[in-house]
Amino acid sequence: MRQSQLRVLLSLVVAAVSLVGCTHDRSGPPAMHFAEFNVAPPKGDAVEVCHAYTCQMKTTFYFHAKDIRDIAAVMKKTKKADTPYEERRAIAYAIALIEKKVGTRLGINDRAGMEFSGSGDPTQEDCVDEATNTTSYLLVLQSHGLLKYHTVQIPFSKGDLLKATLQGDPVKYWPHWTAVIEEKKTGQRYAVDSWIYANGENPAVVKVEDWYIKDLASLPKSTH
Repeated sequence: MRQSQLRVLLSLVVAAVSLVGCTHDRSGPPAMHFAEFNVAPPKGDAVEVCHAYTCQMKTTFYFHAKDIRDIAAVMKKTKKADTPYEERRAIAYAIALIEKKVGTRLGINDRAGMEFSGSGDPTQEDCVDEATNTTSYLLVLQSHGLLKYHTVQIPFSKGDLLKATLQGDPVKYWPHWTAVIEEKKTGQRYAVDSWIYANGENPAVVKVEDWYIKDLASLPKSTH
């Protein structure tokens, strides 16, 4: 195993220490997550983008005024009604657009899922990168008043290290992170997961209790 692969594996183990039971569930604002992975939270329209797996590399991306206009336009175009459900659809399209913009400027062309060979590759992102970045992007949307029915929450993860070890299936049971939003009226939380799909594709937006993981064939679908 290459040194970079070993580093990311050790980082994931550290991040997942409390996950042996299955779910590392948290609530509240995302500040603690940024601190855990040593990532700067969004400052105005500047975000620190994680890549190369588990935030081994961090590059600043600036949202220009045109970027915000483009994002607002795609969200408005996507919404078919003024409802929380339609806002979640709009969020999925917004995150996909942001990933395309970030990818073009920073040279990130992330493939779907996780590859151990991707560790240290600046063009690739694992689930920690994706969850952290998506949270930052959502906070930018929130700061510009583009989220009416939802608030951005701290990322959380699911997995089962014991099963991963005993059954020898680290892909199926390895702890996996996601960004989270909460519907204001109901308190229902939704995973916003970009890791499943390639860079620039719509993430899955599903209730946290329905998200990950029975088997790889049961992963949530892209939101359209």
